[in-house]
Amino acid sequence: MATVPYHLDVVSAEKMLFSGMVQSIQVTGSEGELGIYGNHTPLLTAIKPGMVRIVKLHGEEEIIYLSGGVLEVQPSMVTILSDTAIRGEDLDSAKAEEAKRQAEEKILNKHDDIDFTQAASDLAKAIAQLKVIELTKKAR
Repeated sequence: MATVPYHLDVVSAEKMLFSGMVQSIQVTGSEGELGIYGNHTPLLTAIKPGMVRIVKLHGEEEIIYLSGGVLEVQPSMVTILSDTAIRGEDLDSAKAEEAKRQAEEKILNKHDDIDFTQAASDLAKAIAQLKVIELTKKAR
């Protein structure tokens, strides 16, 4: 069975990171992992910090880190809106490691003035960035 291509836009608050025809994408929705192919049932869902794995028309893959956001699926078009979206090759491994360390330290050293929810969110984002970096290196 041949895949039906569709148009994908990945947009951050700063710029459009990707716009083009794709075979499929994989993204983490609020209820779990989603694989989106052409003619998918319409869907609107929140997405968690993580990545979108894009399979382009000729099978090449691109991985983009997402800080979270919204995914809208229509039969021939998919849109991802994210506050922050960064291509995997543009992520800084040292910065991500440091952000992870700081978030873990905040969680372990609980104080009344520490916002646990924010620290947990920062940790999830740092871990997601490190995973995107790792997957991007493997894909090269």
